[in-house]
Parts: sequence; C-alpha cells; structure tokens
Amino acid sequence: MINGTLVRLRALRSDDLEHHLAWRNDPEVVHWASGGDPLFGPITREGVEIDFERMLKLVPHREAALTVEAVADGRPIGFVDYRDIDYYVTRATLGITIGDRSCWGQGHGTEALTLLVGHLFSTMNLRRLELDTWAGNERAQRTFRRIGFTEEGRRRADALVAGEWHDRVLFGMLREEWAAKR
Repeated sequence: MINGTLVRLRALRSDDLEHHLAWRNDPEVVHWASGGDPLFGPITREGVEIDFERMLKLVPHREAALTVEAVADGRPIGFVDYRDIDYYVTRATLGITIGDRSCWGQGHGTEALTLLVGHLFSTMNLRRLELDTWAGNERAQRTFRRIGFTEEGRRRADALVAGEWHDRVLFGMLREEWAAKR
C-alpha cells in the first residue's frame, strides 16, 4: 500500500470490479477520462470482467493497475496505472481516472498521481514518466503541471470527442525534475 493524506494506492482486487463497471459506464467519467473513447466505455459487465482477469494477473515490474482509495472512509474512488515500460530508455506511461465524481476538484487525483510518480521514481530504475490527455481536459493538464510534468508537444487532431477533433497533449517528467521539486 502507498499511503497519502487524502488517498492510498493499493493492489487491484476482484471486488473492485463493480466500481470500474460503474465508472466506465458513467458518461461524465468516460468523457473526461478518455474523451469519450468507446474502448474505455460504455462497457458491458463481461467486458470489464475480461479486463479484470487480465489486470489481476499483471506483473508489477512490467505494468500495474492500482486502486485509489479515499483515506477518510476506505472506499475506492478511482485507479492509476503504469504501462509500456521500456527498461532500455527507462521510461513508463502513466494513467489516472478518478471515477467517483464527488471527489473531483478536491485534490484526490493530484495526490494519487503524486504518490504513483514518487513510487515509480523511488522503486524502479526509471528516468522518465509520461502521460497525455485530450486538449479539452484542462483540469487534468493543470494537475499534471502542478505535479511537475512539462508539456512536451501535441498530436494534432488526435482525439475525437463528441464529434469534434482535439489535440492530444503530451506531458513528460524526468527523474531529476522530480527530485528538484522535492
């Protein structure tokens, strides 16, 4: 378990499935988490079960999905993940979704992502972390910058959101940048 003040990160458990099913079928969560990507949601129970079967078998030195729990009451409020680890260039890609809308705008996502970044830089020999979002998700972009990520570029017209094309905004952080902020 990785503990913070507002949230803790813990291993994914099979009983988290119901939360993921709800979050991935909530139109607001799907919109902000993925820009409405149909691969994220809406999704059937069977689809989430297939995803969960795979996620529960992930090997942490390659990739992992972790549940974000609220410290105040222990309830799952979202998830973070890391994937696409390249040990040659020592890089990983991160993701975050706070699925419980009652926790939006209160610092839970910022703390969850900060905990994940700190964990990865301190326990894995990674030099670089990266993540992205669609250009309309300004809350995510503010969070990424607040933590210390730098906007590194854009893939133009790479996200189709509600029938309109948006840029995908690419962010990165180097280990020494993280250390300098601590």
